[in-house]
Amino acid sequence: MRSRSGDPGPRRGAVLPPIRDDRGSASTELALAAPLLVLMLLIVIGFGRAVNAHLDVSDAAQQAARAASLDRTPGAAAADAQQTAADVLARAGRSCHDLRTTADTRDFTPGGKVTVSVDCTTDLTDLGIPFPGIRHTTTGSASSPLDPYRAAPDSGGAP
Repeated sequence: MRSRSGDPGPRRGAVLPPIRDDRGSASTELALAAPLLVLMLLIVIGFGRAVNAHLDVSDAAQQAARAASLDRTPGAAAADAQQTAADVLARAGRSCHDLRTTADTRDFTPGGKVTVSVDCTTDLTDLGIPFPGIRHTTTGSASSPLDPYRAAPDSGGAP
């Protein structure tokens, strides 16, 4: 008896090859796929931590700009911006290996603005990734207006 494709098929008395046993193939596939799944999980966690770091640094820049805008002198504004950024990041639990805070006070006049930039370098090696020294630098910047009706800082002269 022939099949429609013309293949005569197995003959009577012919020895068929033994049927393969699939037992254990699922555990083998899992053993091969597990490292890839763990790597994908670590990458997702790393991206999540990078986004969280960006949010923390942006919040620190915003609060530092607001604190700087309340000061009377550019020097005091820069010092308060640096202190406020460090405090906000510490309260958020963010440890920066290299924290740089710069306050742009060129337009520090009534009605002007102060802009603060915060750079924070964090370490990602606690994720268990086997590459030591993985660091990520996050930058946040914010501006805050100065009160247009505030008095100019006292220049020390007689009224």
